Amino acid sequence: MTGMTGLTRRWTVGVLGAAALALSACGGGDKEPTLRIYNWSDYIDPALLEEFTKETGIKVVYDTFDSNEVLETKVLTGGTGYDIVAPSNHNVPRYITAKAIAPLDFARLPGRKNLWPDLMQRMEPFDPGGKYTVPYMWGTMGIGYNTAEIAKRLPGVTVDSWDVVFKPENLAKLKDCGVYFLDASEDMYAVTLNYLGKDPNSLNVADYEAATNLLVSLRPHITKIHSSEYINALANGDACIAIGYSGDILQAATRAEEAKNGVEISYVIPKEGSQVWFDVFAIPADAPNKDAAYKFLDFMLRPAVIARASNYTEYANANLPATALVDEELRTNPNVYPTPEVFSRLFVTTTKEQTLLEQVNRLWTRVMTGR
Repeated sequence: MTGMTGLTRRWTVGVLGAAALALSACGGGDKEPTLRIYNWSDYIDPALLEEFTKETGIKVVYDTFDSNEVLETKVLTGGTGYDIVAPSNHNVPRYITAKAIAPLDFARLPGRKNLWPDLMQRMEPFDPGGKYTVPYMWGTMGIGYNTAEIAKRLPGVTVDSWDVVFKPENLAKLKDCGVYFLDASEDMYAVTLNYLGKDPNSLNVADYEAATNLLVSLRPHITKIHSSEYINALANGDACIAIGYSGDILQAATRAEEAKNGVEISYVIPKEGSQVWFDVFAIPADAPNKDAAYKFLDFMLRPAVIARASNYTEYANANLPATALVDEELRTNPNVYPTPEVFSRLFVTTTKEQTLLEQVNRLWTRVMTGR
């Protein structure tokens, strides 16, 4: 998720993280064993981490990142000191090839029996047999928007198409009320390519150049390209539209509702189709406390635990028995658990070989700078 990027694909556990940093970063050698997690910002209910510590005696250090690129650079370099990391699905094959994450010992994860077979099948292209990762949350990319502000600026326009954000003439009318795009190159290129009628997993550099040209043409109308700030911007009324991750935008809607600030945020999966992504847990090959990592993974595989995580993040989880335990409002929301018809329009992104990835990253620099 991107990914998500919920929440930022996901916000911040600042107080928890700051307190945790004071704890020992070592593995099992200290009197007080520590589990170090590197995850998307505020992507778990802090109360669950406290319960894990109370049950196991293992303290948790919870550090956060804001993009898959940041995470991947650290993990592939090695020596992160983390016991659990949370990449998105399209990054996983590169981790496996680099032997940066450890194969899982299924005997230590009895809760794997709870994983949803249909979703595990979607993960097959990235991690056949689920040998290296445990799915955590999944969601979609789409459009979050301030219903009143969009209606003022695009009267009579139904927000159900990528046209709203990918046609320069539309975006120009929204510039004054705040436009946010994700700083997630692979995710953004996937939906842009799909909109252009191209393969979202294209291996053709020319396709990415075409997508770049479109995005650069939109850049003058974009307020900010960032993978987390759009949540508060939408909730506070500082942005009227954003390309983002489902749970983030639903969280923005909840924040606005709680603030009683008159802002109403909606989310739509565009009719042309969009990306479905999976965020997963993995154990780095050089994790200092693998024993703690396994205890945490199996803790999170409990239906009651992962359901609470979904209720907090407002994302769907991959645990089948947990579905009935998720808040009814969430599990019956087709923007969280899409209908079969909507799901049929969703695609999964695949990994890129290194040369293409480097070219894509260079093109993304053009998008960021607008040149």
